[in-house]
Amino acid sequence: MMVQQLYTNCLAQGAYYISNNGEAIIIDPLRETQPYLDLLKQNGDTLKYILETHFHADFVSGHVDLAKATGATIVFGPNAQTDYKSYIAKDNEEFKVGDLTIKVLHTPGHTLESTTYLLLDKTKKPLSIFSGDTLFIGDVGRPDLAIKSELTQEDLAGMLYDSLRNKIMTLPDDVIVYPAHGAGSACGKNMSKETFDTLGNQKKVNYALQNISKEAFIKELTTGILPAPQYFAKNASLNKKGYKNYSDVLNAGAKSLSVSQFDEFLQNLKPIVLDVRTPDEYAKGNIPGSLFIGIDGQFAPWVGTLISDINSPILLVTPKGREEEAVMRLSRVGYDNCIGYLEGGIDSWKNAGKKIDTVTNISAELFYTENYKKGAETLDVRRPGEFDSAHLKKAESKPLDFIFDWIDSKDKSHAYMVHCAGGYRSMIAISILKANGYKNLTNVEGGFGVISKLNEVDTDIVTQACTAGK
Repeated sequence: MMVQQLYTNCLAQGAYYISNNGEAIIIDPLRETQPYLDLLKQNGDTLKYILETHFHADFVSGHVDLAKATGATIVFGPNAQTDYKSYIAKDNEEFKVGDLTIKVLHTPGHTLESTTYLLLDKTKKPLSIFSGDTLFIGDVGRPDLAIKSELTQEDLAGMLYDSLRNKIMTLPDDVIVYPAHGAGSACGKNMSKETFDTLGNQKKVNYALQNISKEAFIKELTTGILPAPQYFAKNASLNKKGYKNYSDVLNAGAKSLSVSQFDEFLQNLKPIVLDVRTPDEYAKGNIPGSLFIGIDGQFAPWVGTLISDINSPILLVTPKGREEEAVMRLSRVGYDNCIGYLEGGIDSWKNAGKKIDTVTNISAELFYTENYKKGAETLDVRRPGEFDSAHLKKAESKPLDFIFDWIDSKDKSHAYMVHCAGGYRSMIAISILKANGYKNLTNVEGGFGVISKLNEVDTDIVTQACTAGK
């Protein structure tokens, strides 16, 4: 028997490969199918089932392409309806993989179709649960993402309370919990950095599994939820209805474009120019009006949060050798209309005599002593929870997550110092602000993480006894 967690850090997402006696199942696969096909070949396994815990909102699953490539059956739990061929399981229905059994536990609450899969050995002893977004390590799934549900988030939170207590907490304490997400995902409020745990330990440390009333649970679960990123509903719809073949998306997007071809697309299609290099590289030279979202950060979630049109054509500026990776990671959140990348990168653009823009960077120390102390207007683009936890007294909270809500509220000709926690999100914010007419912006290198450690800065920092946002 093999149970393998396939964890993708940039999405904080866990897929699972389970095999026994030459048969395998895969739970919640990512969009790109080749890694799973390679695993099947390597282990000499035949894929029997693709199990989906629910209609994922934060990524596009690979279930449709994987089923086409292998002939495996796509399985959802009760209440699911799909526009492609799938099997809708009944509560407590069982599936065999070798000598092992997978039992369906319908656990609505995060969504109406949310399902937990219980793995049993050949003697029917419970071994582990694959809990999707029903139960995380340290948290549970948010109750406000159900597609077109007439139920309120309070109704769904109440369902989740019952699901946890009637279906999951009755299992033995030594059962291993394998969730779909960990820290960094927007599908919960306060997930642990750990990616699995025993159910017994979760009963001790997870607030949602404590001896509390349903009313208290509902209040806790529905308090302090940030609005869901706009792409969540779109991804959930793609997972329900189907999507473009991944190979076609990759072939179309990973096309090398000369400067003249790139510029022709730029002039005629008015696409988004997405620069995925490092913040420092972007600052030193970028195509005017381009959007910076670095590939070495939480790339896909920020793309989904900030690019409202999921079908918008996208041109890429990438580090050499990472062109296909950028297209692949865009596709994970349903952005399938990439039309190519700039051959030779920004250097080819410069060498062709095309216009270049830059961003002014300043060290945290110079920012504090020469700008902030002298009254420079400072924008803190971290999340509200981070700002509430600790911030500079005279900094203004302007979260990147909601930048389009406040972008027209400031004087675009005014000078602003911009910081986040480390310098990644502040550069994203600056790229958006500059594209929308802001003239005088400076990025604080190292962000609040460095600012907060400077000598004498304590007197200028406001702190509160609360948990920083993720």
